[in-house]
Amino acid sequence: MALAARSAVKTWARHLPAVLGVALLVGAIYVVQREFRHLQLKDIGEALSAIPVHALIFSFVWTVLSYFILTFYDRLGTIYAGHKVSYGRVAFASFCAYSLSHNLGFAAVSGAAVRYRLYAHWGLTPLQIGKTVAFCSLTFGLGGMVLGGAILFVEPRSIPFFGQHLPKIAMYGVGVALWAIVLGYVTLAKVFGRMKVMGHDIELPGWRMAIIQVILATVDVATTATIFYALLPQAPGLTWLIFLGVYVASYTAGLAANLPGGIGVFDTAMLFGLAPYLSPPQIVGAIFVFRLYYYIIPLFLAGSLFAGNEILLRGGGLLRHFGKLAPVQAIGRWSEPDFAVTAATGAVGICGVLMLTLGVLAPQADFSWIDPDYGALASQAGQFIPSLIGAGLMMMAIGLSHRVNLAWGLTILLLVLGAAFAATQENRLWVSGILVLTTLLLAPFRACFYRHAHLLSGPLQPGSGLMLVVLGLCLFALATTRSQTQLLQNNAFWAVVISGELPNTVRLAVAIAVLLGMTAIWLLIRPGRVRYLPWDMNARRLLRDWGAGLEQGADGVVLGEAAKAAIPFRRCGRVLLGLGDPVGEEADRVSAIWRLRDLAQQEGLDAAVWHAGPELLKIYGDLGLTALPLGPDGLPLPESDGDTPAAEQYLVCVAERDLNLLLPVLPSLAQGRRPVEPAAV
Repeated sequence: MALAARSAVKTWARHLPAVLGVALLVGAIYVVQREFRHLQLKDIGEALSAIPVHALIFSFVWTVLSYFILTFYDRLGTIYAGHKVSYGRVAFASFCAYSLSHNLGFAAVSGAAVRYRLYAHWGLTPLQIGKTVAFCSLTFGLGGMVLGGAILFVEPRSIPFFGQHLPKIAMYGVGVALWAIVLGYVTLAKVFGRMKVMGHDIELPGWRMAIIQVILATVDVATTATIFYALLPQAPGLTWLIFLGVYVASYTAGLAANLPGGIGVFDTAMLFGLAPYLSPPQIVGAIFVFRLYYYIIPLFLAGSLFAGNEILLRGGGLLRHFGKLAPVQAIGRWSEPDFAVTAATGAVGICGVLMLTLGVLAPQADFSWIDPDYGALASQAGQFIPSLIGAGLMMMAIGLSHRVNLAWGLTILLLVLGAAFAATQENRLWVSGILVLTTLLLAPFRACFYRHAHLLSGPLQPGSGLMLVVLGLCLFALATTRSQTQLLQNNAFWAVVISGELPNTVRLAVAIAVLLGMTAIWLLIRPGRVRYLPWDMNARRLLRDWGAGLEQGADGVVLGEAAKAAIPFRRCGRVLLGLGDPVGEEADRVSAIWRLRDLAQQEGLDAAVWHAGPELLKIYGDLGLTALPLGPDGLPLPESDGDTPAAEQYLVCVAERDLNLLLPVLPSLAQGRRPVEPAAV
C-alpha cells in the first residue's frame, strides 16, 4: 500500500510542472483579457516607432554584455569540474546552450543536452559535464536570490500581484530567507567544502569561487533587466530599482511556468507590474523588442552556429545524405533527434499560445478581400475555432514531447487549419506565415515521433471508444452554443468563459465541453502503456535468435515499437536496469531504449543500462543518463581529471541519484549471480 502511495505521489510530482505551467498561462490570459482588453495593434505600432534609436542601440549593447557575462558561468563551471576549457570553447558552448534553452523552455534539459554534446567532444567526462551543468544552474539562481532579497527590503511594493496585498513584514521575511540561502551556501563552501544531500556527497567550490559566483550572477541579472529598462520611456515614479523588482518577479514566474521563453506569463506579469507607470502599448512595444534582442536573434545565431558545428563534427555525413536522399529526408535523418523533438515542442507550444490569444489585440476581422463564402464561414467562426485550434496545439505539444506519432500527424493538420483561419484576417498574415513555417520545420522529422498513441497501440479498447464518444459530444455541445457566442467581439472559448455578457449556463457549458474535450484528446494521444514479455522460454529464445548473450537471468524483456528489437531488464530497488544494449534490427533499437525508460516511469522507477556500448551513448544522453566507463571487472572506472577514458562497455544511469544504489549490485551481476535486492529509498 505504501509503495502504491509513493508511486502515485511520484506520478503527480512528474506532472506538477506541466500543471503549474498551464495554470499560470490560464491566469495570464485572464489578466490580459480583464486588464488590457482595449489594446490595439496600431497603438503598439506607434509605441514601437516612438522608441528612440539611441535606446535601441543601448539595449542591444546591454544584450551583448549579458551574454558575455553568461560565458563566465561555463568558464568557472569547467574549472570547478576539474577540466579547464579554453575561453573560446566555453563561450561558444555557453551562447548556444543559453540561447536555445531560453527559447525552447525546459532549460535544464535543452541546455544540458547542448553542453553534453559539445563538452564531450572536448574531452570532459560525463561526471565533469554534470558538475559544469549543475554549477551553471546554481550560479543562475544565486543572482536572483541576492537581488530579490534586496528588492523585498527596499521596494517590496514593486512585486506584481503580491506587493500590494501582503504585509511588509512577510516580504521582509522572504527577503531574509533568500539572503540566508546565499550566505549559507558561501559559509558551507568556506567551512566544510563538501556536504551531503539526500545521501550523496557533493563537493562544493572553494569559498572564493562561491563569492565570485554570487557577484557574477547578481551582475548578470541586473544587466539583463537593464536591456528591458533601456527600452522604456521616462515615467514618473518608475526608478530602475522598482523596475528591477517587477522584472525579477516576472522572470521568476516565467521560469515557474516552464513554458518556452516564459511566453504569456512573463509578458503578463510585466504588463501588470508596469501598468501604474506606463500605458499598455508602451509596455508591449518594449516586450517585443526585448524578446527580439534577448531571445529571437540569439536563437537564430546559436542555431546556425550549433548546426555548423554539427556539420564539422560529422564531416561529410550530411553531404552524403543529400547526395543519396531527397533534401527533406536528408534533413530528417541527419538532425539530432532530441534537439528536433525539443525544438518542435517549443515551436508548436508557441503557435498554440499565438492562436489562443489571437483575438486579444484585434478582435474584429476583415474578410472583404477573400472569397465571400469562405469569408462568411470564417466570420461566423470568429476567434472561437482558432482558440480551440490553439488549445489543441498545446495538447499536441505535450504529445510531441512524448514522441507520439499520432500527435505529429494531428499537429500538422491543426497548423494548416490555423494558418487558413489566420489568413482570413488581413492584418494577421504574419501569424499564418509563422504557422506555415512551423509546419515546414516539423514535417521532415516524422521519424523522431515513433511511439504509438494509446488509441492506436492495439485493438480499440472500451476506454478509448468512450473517449471518442465524449469528444464527439463535446464538439456537438460547442456547436450548439455558436448562436450565442458569435456575437461577442472576442469569442475565443476562454473569453466566452470569463465574459459577463452571456448567461452562466452557456459559459459553464463551454468550460466543461472544452475541459472534457482536452482531457479526451490527451487520453487518446498519450503513449500507449508499455507491456513487456515475462522472462520465460519464449523470451529467452527470442533474444537468442537475435544474438543476445544470456549469462544472467532477468525479470522481463522490453520490445521496440515495431517488436523487432528487445532489451532484457531487471528491477534493482528503485532502478529498472537494462542488461546490455538492445538486440535486433537497427531501426528498432532506439525505440526499445525509450520504451525501457517509459516502463520505468510507469512503475515509478529510474531507468539505467549496464554494459551499454559506445555506439548508443548519445541516445542514453538524450534520456538524461550519465555514461560511466566500466573496467574489465564490470565496475565503473575511477573518475579522472583528464579526458574520458576509452571503454567498450558503460553503465548509464542517473548518477547523482542511483550510482550508490547500483554499486553493491554490480559485482553479483558481473559474476552471473542474481544480486540481493537493494533496499528501496
